[in-house]
Amino acid sequence: MSALPGTPQPLFQSGDLDGFFGLAIDNLIQFLLILGLCAGVLGFPIELLLGRVLPGAALSVIVGNLYYAWEAQRLSAREGRSNVTALPYGINTVSLFAFVFLVMLPLKLAAEANGATAEEAALAAWQVGLGACFVSGILELLGALVGDAVRRATPRAALLSTLAGIAISFIAIDFAVRTFAAPIVAMLPLGIILTTYFAGVRFPFRVPGGAWAVLAGTVLAWFASLTGAGESTVEAARVAESFSSIGFYPPVPVFSDLYAGLTSSMMRDALVPIIVPMGLFNVLGSLQNIESAEAAGDSYPAMPCMAVNGIGSIVAAGLGSCFPTTIYIGHPGWKALGARTGYSILNAIFFAVVSLFGLTYFIGSVIPIEAGMAIVLWIGVIITAQAFQATHVRHAPAVAVGLFPAIAAWGLLILTQSLNAAGASNQDLGLAARTLADPAAFLAAGLRLEGLVAISQGFMLTCMIWAAMSAHLIDREFGRAAVWAAIAAVLAFFGFTHAGGITPAGGVYEIGWASGWSWAIGYALCGGFFVLAARFPARDASG
Repeated sequence: MSALPGTPQPLFQSGDLDGFFGLAIDNLIQFLLILGLCAGVLGFPIELLLGRVLPGAALSVIVGNLYYAWEAQRLSAREGRSNVTALPYGINTVSLFAFVFLVMLPLKLAAEANGATAEEAALAAWQVGLGACFVSGILELLGALVGDAVRRATPRAALLSTLAGIAISFIAIDFAVRTFAAPIVAMLPLGIILTTYFAGVRFPFRVPGGAWAVLAGTVLAWFASLTGAGESTVEAARVAESFSSIGFYPPVPVFSDLYAGLTSSMMRDALVPIIVPMGLFNVLGSLQNIESAEAAGDSYPAMPCMAVNGIGSIVAAGLGSCFPTTIYIGHPGWKALGARTGYSILNAIFFAVVSLFGLTYFIGSVIPIEAGMAIVLWIGVIITAQAFQATHVRHAPAVAVGLFPAIAAWGLLILTQSLNAAGASNQDLGLAARTLADPAAFLAAGLRLEGLVAISQGFMLTCMIWAAMSAHLIDREFGRAAVWAAIAAVLAFFGFTHAGGITPAGGVYEIGWASGWSWAIGYALCGGFFVLAARFPARDASG
């Protein structure tokens, strides 16, 4: 599709409504997670969440969405195309879980153990969360300076395989599990989404398939609730209760609380093992998503995009949010939906209204997650497919190699969740910790726990490194493969990959001098062998 040179595409096109439903639900899920985890796990009062945390998070989402809509219009005008899709933007899910369970929860428990009240401990945890979000934004800003150079030096297979690993495990499989856990509510929306986007069916009244899916899921959820025909997450009493949370909640600066978090001793303790690695992974994720967009046909500059990500997280921290924002995974999926610029603008408007009037809880009580998660599941499928389709066919094995660490990380998450569930059911909260401390028990059951932990630690880096080495070996570029092995050795030596341990809350990094020396030796041996292999001729294709 083309437009006159210098003329941007229309702000709103037919696919933008579908894209809006998907992106808004995806972001809404993150907001509901923030409500549930911060209230249920960290004990944050609802006033703090609705009055500080969610408005701060929403403002960063609003600014980012409007910026990427503007970038899409600029790209459209520059290239004379009317099929440019804005980069999706929202709360960073991985950082959300990491900051809750590995930064704020330990601080809250330590504060309570030292005699603080539940309210005082929650306040201290929130302040450190602000500091973690701020530092993550600073790292993203610094990453903007080298982003384009990293993209140029990294094979596309390496960048896209990492996203595919995350998409197939943490997104697609996770939502598939949710779908089959609630078949009456969730399977029909999935069928509608697959029919819409695989078969290209147009529905009555020109209503997008995503809208029909959400409507069908919502109706089925309420039918199940009112008739008892199946398990449902909606109920009239919850809707009535949610009305009390509606009000006016403008964003408010919290600079004194941010300063308290940055200067906290707990902040210093968590900075190197948790916050810095998460910040680096945010930088890496942004680069991979920008590459994914380019593979889908929309080329955005890395530096300003990553700078906006960093600024968004810094602004969020200054206004009360503990959670960094980032370019979302899924650009090719939204593009395939027909979303262009308007979906990003609509998402910004939606969250402006939701955050200002405290509607998150109310919306979540009326529209169940199951009604819209089929759209997100489909996005995960499209991202995985793109990793193979947008790279040269000879690099397909390299993409496959890059999937392993992400899938292993998902498996480790399931393991810790299972052990925590077993401890909760037995009223023995120390069960998970004691079990994880005994690798021999896992070995007896056929699982090499230390290997699962090692491949999971820093999995985004490991995905990229192994896929990059594989791509260069396929092309017989032994020197470049050796360079990636050397980079891997350095990262492992200092503990940014592989080194560390496992707790009931997930992996814990052990960053420091020689903390991962054994893996560093392994990578060094591989690099040396790659250099040696360059001296040998290629084997004959016939075998």
